Amino acid sequence: MNKIANFIDGNAVVSQANEWIDVTNPANNDLLGMVPLTPTDEIQDAIEQALNAQMHWKEVAISERARLMLRYQHLLKERHDEIATLLSKETGKTLADAKGDVWRGIEVVEQAANIASNMMGETAENVATDIDSYSLIQPSVCAVASLHSTFLR
Repeated sequence: MNKIANFIDGNAVVSQANEWIDVTNPANNDLLGMVPLTPTDEIQDAIEQALNAQMHWKEVAISERARLMLRYQHLLKERHDEIATLLSKETGKTLADAKGDVWRGIEVVEQAANIASNMMGETAENVATDIDSYSLIQPSVCAVASLHSTFLR
């Protein structure tokens, strides 16, 4: 059976978990794969790698981040039907509904690619006597669990 790897620091990492959870198609109960009940030490490693990635990511120029998001968007469009088919199998949704979900994801990535103007922060001078205020907006890293995450490499 297809054991789904964790995606950590840009790599597919097969868990050393002792227990695995079946991922089934809720429409017909077909077994699609298995995901690990990931042990705490592996989760901690994933968190550390994500924190390291965040430190690197925030140093990447906004224009480069935007280009990466546009590339990601292109890959999602290119593999739209394939991803929708997997999403349909994972969730039991109709294919048309799954295609809509993929398209909404593409729109979110498009927004991320166009976020540069929203990353400027704010500056306010003399908010109080001899006090200026400013805000910085910095990127963050998140974790996502999904059977179809392997398509996004």
